[in-house]
Amino acid sequence: MDAMTDLPLFFDPTRCFIGGEWILPNGQETLPLENPSTGEIIAGIARGRAADIDAAVTAARAALDGEWGRTPAAERGRILSRIGQKVLERVDDLARLEALDVGKPLKQARADALALARYMEFYGGACDKIMGGTIPYQEGYTVYTLREPHGVTGHIVPWNYPMQIIGRSVGGALCMGNAAVLKPAEEACLTAIAFARIAEEAGLPKGALNVVPGLGEEAGAALTTHPGVNHISFTGSVGVGIKVQQAAARNIVPVTLELGGKSPQLVFEDADLDRALPFLVNAGIQNAGQTCSASSRILVQRKIHDALLERMAERYRALQVGPAMADLDVGPLVSARQKQIVSGFLANLGGARIVAQGHIVEGVPTGGHYLAPALVADIAPDNVLARDEIFGPVQVVIPFETEEEAIAIANGTDYGLVAGIWTRDGGRQMRLAKAIRSGQVFINNYGAGGGVELPFGGTGKSGHGREKGLEALYGFSVLKTVAAWHG
Repeated sequence: MDAMTDLPLFFDPTRCFIGGEWILPNGQETLPLENPSTGEIIAGIARGRAADIDAAVTAARAALDGEWGRTPAAERGRILSRIGQKVLERVDDLARLEALDVGKPLKQARADALALARYMEFYGGACDKIMGGTIPYQEGYTVYTLREPHGVTGHIVPWNYPMQIIGRSVGGALCMGNAAVLKPAEEACLTAIAFARIAEEAGLPKGALNVVPGLGEEAGAALTTHPGVNHISFTGSVGVGIKVQQAAARNIVPVTLELGGKSPQLVFEDADLDRALPFLVNAGIQNAGQTCSASSRILVQRKIHDALLERMAERYRALQVGPAMADLDVGPLVSARQKQIVSGFLANLGGARIVAQGHIVEGVPTGGHYLAPALVADIAPDNVLARDEIFGPVQVVIPFETEEEAIAIANGTDYGLVAGIWTRDGGRQMRLAKAIRSGQVFINNYGAGGGVELPFGGTGKSGHGREKGLEALYGFSVLKTVAAWHG
């Protein structure tokens, strides 16, 4: 089937969504969008620039001064809930768009669409439940606090999980009454544009959500430096995150940063290995390892190291890699550049060895960006593969002797996003949960099924601030203290 007609488009990707209108970008240019499974161009997307970002910020401010700003919290909740329902009605279309755009297997893309609906449901229900409080103070005063929106929030969303990150970022901002300007990644942004169409169908007031696709150095840079933006949420690389924070600092604008990780799972000799095995492997190869919270380091107590390594190797040898629509274990990497980066890591093992790899199925399109997942052992904790974020389907297995050594290795990177602990010892569980530097710690599981209710964010070079759950709403709002003297 023709790559263009195979897309379930119910919107025009060559247009920006600004102030409730679908308009051509100021330069009337488009950017090519590639299908990572084939290398074919599947669509053209709007190339928004500074003028389009300015129009979007202006529209967002007008919404705050108009209908959206006057919308009661309970009604905001109804609107977000309707968006969630309409996402559910479009799950198959959204999953197909995400699979073709990002390259992830269809089942994973469908899970992302369902997660987007759940975010809208969760934040729809939370709109009228984030409250201020009263503060006991001196005689003659009544003091209370209010939670108010920042105003215009900017959202820069990456290519690996567009729907999920839109849900946790834009959903939280709208919940608190902000008006949002969304700049999706130029590599994969069809579902971001589709979300704007769905929000429009659900009755979101004009200007409350604006979507401007484009290049990071053009539209993204314009958003982070715009003086009319009051808060920025960014998910992406450390290098770009530094630039975002520096740009926002010029306007004294708060920033939520989620920048990736090198997340470990620690497996002790008393662990339930039958339960642990699928978590250990799946957390490293989901979305071809292009996941900020991917578990790319497996730390194993030496007594069970060899046996667990072989069991993991068996699973790796059975992994199938192929086109997104084939719905296998692993899809392609998002681009030729990303494949080159990951291949570069594997070409410089520094004394380590590849124990096992998955296999690319026969007949895959020659233009696709396929890479066999690799399990690496005999690696020192200071090896670049054990310290740096690879962002590909590569896991390293590192032995340890003692609990103290495991903690030292786990904390031996600049990142601190997620960690997993596998042990039946309750005391050890608590000690390690406190000792490991990480924004999330999972005990005898990893990821808890996504959990939109669970605050998410990191420490160190993994960033700061929290998204997901009710905690995110405090970041998307400003606390105002009112002290009334009445004698």
